[in-house]
Amino acid sequence: MKAMRLFWVHGYKATSIQDLVDGMGIGRGSLYGTFGGKRSLFMRALRYYDQERADLLKELSTSKPPRQAVLTPFESVAEAVLDQGSRDGCFLVNTALELSAHDAEIGAMVTDGFTDAEGFFRTMIERGQVSREISDSVDAASTAHTLHTLLLGMMVLARSRPEQVLLRSIVKQAGELVPEPA
Repeated sequence: MKAMRLFWVHGYKATSIQDLVDGMGIGRGSLYGTFGGKRSLFMRALRYYDQERADLLKELSTSKPPRQAVLTPFESVAEAVLDQGSRDGCFLVNTALELSAHDAEIGAMVTDGFTDAEGFFRTMIERGQVSREISDSVDAASTAHTLHTLLLGMMVLARSRPEQVLLRSIVKQAGELVPEPA
């Protein structure tokens, strides 16, 4: 979705109607007629992104062993920044920073997405404990919260301090939070 990419890279406020018209290759009238305006287009883009994010987590939860599923988001962020030069961060995190405090509907969508991501970590930890891939000494709920917080911070740093040593240390720390049984 072309509009999502514009909002993701530039933010809601910095993306003008003209940016959207040019980026989507449509006329102003079509933008308003089809999407109702900038905010409704943004909401559609955010919903689309959130569904993609949820689908990715679902895919990870079924295609990877639990511990690797936990670590994959961290490794993916590091790879995107260090190998591909991306400084985009996460559309949901960027939206949280820009708009959540000022828009209740957007804030609720961000909260739901964050809650879902934290739930993913908790479920993967619990599965990993059952399969004896993750130590039973790990408190699933608090570690999921910590992992999610660490990932959010990493995505902010991906935009502001895309340094190899820093990002690799975050990946390492994530791994230490979900140790294999001794």
